[in-house]
Amino acid sequence: MEEKEYGLHDVVEMKKPHPCGVNQWKIIRMGMDIRIKCEGCSHSVMIPRKEFSRKMKKVLVKHEE
Repeated sequence: MEEKEYGLHDVVEMKKPHPCGVNQWKIIRMGMDIRIKCEGCSHSVMIPRKEFSRKMKKVLVKHEE
């Protein structure tokens, strides 16, 4: 399995959409856990990095430093 490349402030698409109907999430914190914020309703969720890597589908917008 290839390692997906993602970084802080990237907008990613998850396998399942948020209950509000939007499937775009912004990475707002990275560490052992990753905090992502829904682009639709601004709800934030913290999930373990391993689980995030499994549930992420693709990077939609790459943040430029």
